Amino acid sequence: MAERGYWLFKSEPTAYSFSDLMAEEGQTAEWDGVRNYQARNFLRDDLKVGDGVFFYHSNAKPIAVVGTAVVVREGYPDDTAWDPESEHPDPKSTPEKPIWFMVDIKGEAELANPVTLPQIKVTPGLENCSLFKRPRVSIHPITKAEWDIILGLSVGAAHA
Repeated sequence: MAERGYWLFKSEPTAYSFSDLMAEEGQTAEWDGVRNYQARNFLRDDLKVGDGVFFYHSNAKPIAVVGTAVVVREGYPDDTAWDPESEHPDPKSTPEKPIWFMVDIKGEAELANPVTLPQIKVTPGLENCSLFKRPRVSIHPITKAEWDIILGLSVGAAHA
């Protein structure tokens, strides 16, 4: 059995928030509309059922990791690309030759305390986080150690 992977998914809360995910039927949603090739490759090739996902609110106050989710369906063609009425149409993508992919995630839990970007930037063990290498990409692989540190920051913040 493959080792569990860990990821950070960025979303602007005005577009889709962690609360929106938790309000979905079954707390499960398609993670669609990604139109970046590197993120697409992660969705198509690397994300596996059971992988952990941090839900990160970008372009927000505060910018922070706010919850956890789990991948419940591996990459499959993103049909919003060939829907001209969607928010993310791409006429080059077709059902016969899809360009874009999505996964389904299920919300697990809101973090005890959000872990802010400034906290992440100054925390030992997070200095090599993918989030800093490709800041414009919406999906980032993270290590098990980074996952554990961020979870610890969330719990530890309650005692600070």
